[in-house]
Amino acid sequence: MPLVSFHDVEKTYRSLQGVDYPAVEHFSVEIEVGEFFCLLGPSGCGKTTVLKMLAGFEAPTAGQIVMDGRPVTGASRDRGVVFQGDDSLYGWLTAVENVEFGLRMRHVRKAERRERAMHYLELVGLMSQERKYPAELSGGMKQRIQIARVLANEPKMLLMDEPFAALDAQTRSLMQIELANIWQTTRTTVLFITHDIDEAVTLGKRIGVMRAGPRSQVKGVVEVALHGARSRTDDVFLQYYKHVYEMIRDEVAKSIARAGAP
Repeated sequence: MPLVSFHDVEKTYRSLQGVDYPAVEHFSVEIEVGEFFCLLGPSGCGKTTVLKMLAGFEAPTAGQIVMDGRPVTGASRDRGVVFQGDDSLYGWLTAVENVEFGLRMRHVRKAERRERAMHYLELVGLMSQERKYPAELSGGMKQRIQIARVLANEPKMLLMDEPFAALDAQTRSLMQIELANIWQTTRTTVLFITHDIDEAVTLGKRIGVMRAGPRSQVKGVVEVALHGARSRTDDVFLQYYKHVYEMIRDEVAKSIARAGAP
């Protein structure tokens, strides 16, 4: 049985003028336990909407989302969210205190939460930075703290909304490698939102390609049979890239055309 199932999910928003906007419609997909699933699509296709519904931040208009055999009806620590920016970190707390924050809210004993926080800081390669404040850290380091903070709560699933989008190309590439290593170690189930084909092929075990919005849904799912470190110059990597590119090319064109329509 999959860990997560979207069953014919729909999400419609209503504007202040009373106009309905159907962001996603007939959205159905399954994510297996321990899987790294990338959801890829053009801007405005509803990727983040899907993540918010799974996180429990928003309710579907129709259909059902099931996790671990139970309907998703709200937020839960079973689903940890890593956001795109670093503004979710608390500037007055050190790196280790930020990682401890969720554990402190759950009244975990001080010694235990410090031990767990240090473990996850070591996992993300920041053991020597534990006493620094967010303002003293680079963008990549801040994102590592966010990941460590989520993992410290030991969720069943990690939800990541384009977490590396604001980083420079070199740092982004390094963070992708770091995340792949973390996933190999923890095998936490991941839903990773991206609009970058290269990133999806680098990280994903499966890639769900979405149609252009509105009324977006899954166009198809690509199984990525690559193991270990993934080289962007490898012939098989390039074949997957081309396959996904061909799937999404028309959707990007539709998205651009709709954005420019009067």
